[in-house]
Amino acid sequence: MKITREEARKTGIQLLKYGIIGVMNTVVTLVAFYLLNTLLEIPYGPSNVMAYVVGVVNSFLWNRNWVFKTKSSLRREALLFGCGFLLCWSLQGIVSLILLEGLGWKHLPEDVIPFFPMQKAGQNIVMVVAMVSYTIANYLYNRFVTFRER
Repeated sequence: MKITREEARKTGIQLLKYGIIGVMNTVVTLVAFYLLNTLLEIPYGPSNVMAYVVGVVNSFLWNRNWVFKTKSSLRREALLFGCGFLLCWSLQGIVSLILLEGLGWKHLPEDVIPFFPMQKAGQNIVMVVAMVSYTIANYLYNRFVTFRER
């Protein structure tokens, strides 16, 4: 299968938009997680869930209306998007568990990042690393399942 120049251009623009929304959504999710976990002292698990709920609603709206520009059934796409979120979020949870418990990153010292000490440094670093795995898996799922062109 040969990809035309126009298809490559369209995919490139779509990836750029997805990246912009991804960065915005990552900031929204991380800020929500930080506020919940660090400032309000809600444990990692519930903070993670609540932060991702905020992020997934934000992400669906932007991806549907700006990145993939679909006109398909809102209900169908929302359901597929939700399923993709759960699948990719489960992957993120597995990565978090391995890093926090398996590798002991939850015990990283507050000064693990020079010039940027933070409370619960390990948990905040794990959140960033796990989000990368989530983001890659989520783009692929949404590109080829939720918002695929028919």
